[in-house]
Amino acid sequence: MGKLTLENLDIEEFIKKLEKLSDKEIISYWIEGELKEAELYKDLAKRAKELELDDRIVETFIILSKESKGHASRLWEIYRRCFKTEKIEKIDLPLIEGEPLLEKFKNAKDVLEVLSIAMESELLAEKIYNILAKRTNDEKIKRIYEYLAAVEREHYHKLRVEYEFYYKKSENCTKY
Repeated sequence: MGKLTLENLDIEEFIKKLEKLSDKEIISYWIEGELKEAELYKDLAKRAKELELDDRIVETFIILSKESKGHASRLWEIYRRCFKTEKIEKIDLPLIEGEPLLEKFKNAKDVLEVLSIAMESELLAEKIYNILAKRTNDEKIKRIYEYLAAVEREHYHKLRVEYEFYYKKSENCTKY
């Protein structure tokens, strides 16, 4: 598949690869993804603090990091209940919520760009979860995908509120 970026991600190809995995492997994949996302938001909070950005944005990233960890924990509970094991499967697919974003975040020029990239990632994850939910015949797995899609939508909305706040703030600064 090569190095995955948001620009070169072929969603259909990626979903086909996911669909070849067992339910156990897919849930393992998303547990890892949520943990990676939690780490990413924690790093963003740290970077925002180092750049002396508003406490508001630092707190948003901290909240999203904690929520992602919580989602990983819930998925982990589901995984243990469904598959009666503690061992998570290692999946040879890039994590869409981590790897494609790292380079973009490093090159981001301002807080609006960082928020925009994060919103794009959340919408992409939501889209993939919704597609997977529609394609599965297993009602239990479908509900898990629908839950995960809703979680990603919630993250998007939190980021969107921050984006709008900073956008208005930047507009006010340019008026003077």
